Amino acid sequence: MVIVRALNINFHHLYYFWVVAHEGGVTRAAERLGVAVQTISTQLGLLEQSLGKSLLSLQGRRLVLTEAGRAALVYADQIFMLGEQMQEALAQDELGRTLRLTVGISDALPKEVAYNVLQGALHMPNAKQSVRLVCFEGKFESLLADLALHKLDVLLTDRPYSGNASVRAFSHPLAEYEISLFGTPEIASPYRDNFPESLQGAPLLLPTRNTALRGRLDQWFEANKVKAELVGEFEDGALLKTFGSRGLGLFPGPSVPSRSHDKQSSLLVVGELAGVREQCFAISNDRKIKHPAVEAIIENGGKWLHNERTL
Repeated sequence: MVIVRALNINFHHLYYFWVVAHEGGVTRAAERLGVAVQTISTQLGLLEQSLGKSLLSLQGRRLVLTEAGRAALVYADQIFMLGEQMQEALAQDELGRTLRLTVGISDALPKEVAYNVLQGALHMPNAKQSVRLVCFEGKFESLLADLALHKLDVLLTDRPYSGNASVRAFSHPLAEYEISLFGTPEIASPYRDNFPESLQGAPLLLPTRNTALRGRLDQWFEANKVKAELVGEFEDGALLKTFGSRGLGLFPGPSVPSRSHDKQSSLLVVGELAGVREQCFAISNDRKIKHPAVEAIIENGGKWLHNERTL
């Protein structure tokens, strides 16, 4: 015989705690919720009493989360995020015909690569549902934590998951792609002939040294005895491309199609960096994929990346 124990949590009280934690104080939470400060204080007290833990403590004039409060906030974030998603899903006319896919995209992964890989989900063969994409960009570690909390269906990144005891996740290699140098016509034209010897003294934009790609680029320049002029370093790949597209210097990018290369900013390929390759991985919570759109990415994402190459 299975005995189900009723939850001793008042979710109305939990919601007040959640708002207080995100607003940084009771007064601001009261203003947001349109209730009295005393009402929130009373609700918080009842929640702490039911949990048997103090969730907030006063440090000087500032209210801070206790260790139990930080743990409770992680779960509250999931609860209310799922609640919002449920309301949003149930409110849609396409209910049952639309499949939501929540994707984390590491900021180190080029946007052209992410776009092409996601075609595997957007063009599923014999799909009975249309896919609604919800994309988040951020640091790898932060997105991996969101994946572990099931805030994401899949994480697209430039590195495999190395594995640790706290997060159970699995890496699925999708594809490898070459890296080329790009630039505006004014900047790129003088360096296209006699490449790569032509790059001596060329203005160069590179990723910062904490990225995996930067190490490979430095090795390539050293192996080819190229001493270019480093005029900018960027941790964010999209920001690097933005400055490069404005003519600040030559910059590395994936040798995959991008409409912005051809139609919007008329970027030119200076040359391919032979031997410099990057990888794209999909990271999931389970080895056996259950989400059909994630399954399509893993099975077909790499094909889209390669089939659409034009450079």
